[in-house]
Amino acid sequence: MPVSAEKEKALALRMQELGVSERDIEESFVRSSGPGGQKVNKTSTCVQLTHLPTGLTVKCQRERSQSLNRHLARRLLLNKIEERQKGFVAAEKEKAEKIRRQKRKRSQRAKGKMLDEKKRLSQKKELRGRVGADET
Repeated sequence: MPVSAEKEKALALRMQELGVSERDIEESFVRSSGPGGQKVNKTSTCVQLTHLPTGLTVKCQRERSQSLNRHLARRLLLNKIEERQKGFVAAEKEKAEKIRRQKRKRSQRAKGKMLDEKKRLSQKKELRGRVGADET
């Protein structure tokens, strides 16, 4: 089941938009693993692509057809390159930084303020005792 001409053209156009050429991609074929039996064990249908300028690597063994896996692997690689170019990486770094700030140890002053507030609230709660509880 080969890939249609329209899909090939769309992929080539997308590669051009992202500034990726075929010369930048190193392609290798390895044997797939998983279900498929004898066919999978005899043929190298798994496609591994490496984008040389960025060092990004993608492996695709979704289908039993090598040509289809080549197309799908290129799409996956372009998605990764686009994420890196458009700044999705920056968003991930921001998330990690936020978590790091949340886990950071509190300063002495912040800790003191928090303890003072706790003490004030506990004193306020002590005043809420039962009415007439001290008389008996």
